Amino acid sequence: MSRKNVIVAQSGGPTAAINASLAGVIDAVLQSDDYETVYGSIYGILGIMENRLMNLNEKAAENPDFIRLLKTSPAMYLGSCRYKLPDEEADEAAYAQLFAQFEAYQVGAFFYIGGNDSMDTVLKLGRYGNKIGSSIRFIGIPKTIDNDLCVTDHTPGYGSAAKYVASSLLEVAHDTFIYSVKSVTIVEIMGRDAGWLTAASALARTSYSSAPHLIYLPEVPFEKERFLADVREQLAQRNNVIIAVSEGIRDKDGTYISATAAKEDQFGHSQLSGTGKCLEYLVKDAINVKVRSIELNVLQRCASHIASLTDLDEAYALGKQAVSYASQGQSQCMLTLRRVSGKPYQTGIETADINGIANEAKSIPREWINEAGNDITQELYDYMAPLIVGEPALSYKNGLPVYLPISHLDTQE
Repeated sequence: MSRKNVIVAQSGGPTAAINASLAGVIDAVLQSDDYETVYGSIYGILGIMENRLMNLNEKAAENPDFIRLLKTSPAMYLGSCRYKLPDEEADEAAYAQLFAQFEAYQVGAFFYIGGNDSMDTVLKLGRYGNKIGSSIRFIGIPKTIDNDLCVTDHTPGYGSAAKYVASSLLEVAHDTFIYSVKSVTIVEIMGRDAGWLTAASALARTSYSSAPHLIYLPEVPFEKERFLADVREQLAQRNNVIIAVSEGIRDKDGTYISATAAKEDQFGHSQLSGTGKCLEYLVKDAINVKVRSIELNVLQRCASHIASLTDLDEAYALGKQAVSYASQGQSQCMLTLRRVSGKPYQTGIETADINGIANEAKSIPREWINEAGNDITQELYDYMAPLIVGEPALSYKNGLPVYLPISHLDTQE
């Protein structure tokens, strides 16, 4: 019997590690006895519907360094989308179109690398496949800098983003401490509903710097007067106060502390901005001190020049293992990382039912945040610290890192 093919796609926001998972899938298929060709879908699930598929076997054959460079290239080599599949009961047209494509390309397995919304796609495709008696395996490979996917110990992409956040906060401290003038610096970090990325700012602390001196996360209701009291207390101890704050902090009523009204995307997620600036104005009005705000914004998402080798290695291993699990007949699942030990740091790869993951979110446990709600505990620090360890070997040309070209994404069709 001839071997089946596979399709792999990427979705959601970019990270420094998602291409490492793609590299793992490609490498595993090239070595597989069960699968022959791996096709990459350009722009997520939409690429399948629009018949925009790339033969990745050919890409690997053309360039001996393809997989190595892919592993350390930022963002998404295949491009992304924010398309939400309709419920199959309400609209079967999209599913009929997708499964017709699967049949045309003789697909035996589909891998979707993404976050919460991507797992929703895996769930729906698997459910429809069961309905029509399809034998195709549907497997989710996790990624998100937000680290908010359930079941898994942590999510690929988070470690590298956390490393960028911590490194940036350390550099902000060096920049700020050169002046003896009293000042407050507020650093706004991504995190709509979960504060994992903002918590990583604590990893910037060294033997000579305790910055950030205050950390505010969405998991704890934000009180403006308490915040101002915290700032005044810190200013009484030092000249320069550095504060890390999640973009999604909100008050006890659930209202976002944002300078602009929060709009919603097609998934119903609030699109936030201006939290740091809002707090800057709050401090400026209440305390006579120099104050500025910094928004890390998209820079924290996929800074491959300062990626975590631990993160890339785990992402790559998940991609390879996904192909193995599909060969074993597993489907409608997401791969997960289980922490075997903290010291020495070691993880294992398992699977979890996609039903318990899609459309869910994992927050920081309250016991990992201090009682005052303005810092983290040692337990959270110890959880994060191993995830940022190690530096990948990058190639450079003319002073810039060498990444795989993405000209196939910069076209008008």
